[in-house]
Amino acid sequence: MRRQDQQSRVFSELSSLLFNIIRSPPSPIQFSDDRPPVLSPLPLRRRQVPAMPQITPAGFASLMLGISLTLMLCGSVTFFIGFILMPWVIGFAMVLYFVGFVWSLSVLGRSIVCYATSSSCSSPPSLQNDVQGPAWKFM
Repeated sequence: MRRQDQQSRVFSELSSLLFNIIRSPPSPIQFSDDRPPVLSPLPLRRRQVPAMPQITPAGFASLMLGISLTLMLCGSVTFFIGFILMPWVIGFAMVLYFVGFVWSLSVLGRSIVCYATSSSCSSPPSLQNDVQGPAWKFM
């Protein structure tokens, strides 16, 4: 549940960032070498906010092109890393399977040897001793 909440939060932030990029115009910065910036002595009053210009179709197309190229590059890099690491993962899994097989053979061999020579192997603790332990005193 937590991962789904995190993914939905990431998608929400990404979409809000994308919509803010689409809606907001570039901030107008005026540089003038002729005069220093002058603060107006007039009291602050409400200024009318000009309507924000919408993004042009060419700008939207280049934004979508940039997003798709970024996703393709990231996907290609991820695929390449997975392609390189896959033999290591398969090799590690095969080593673990081999260790499990050897472990099973050793347990099987030990049980055969203990059955053949019952005096040389230690007997497992009986269930009667386990039941009479301090954890089972309430019975």
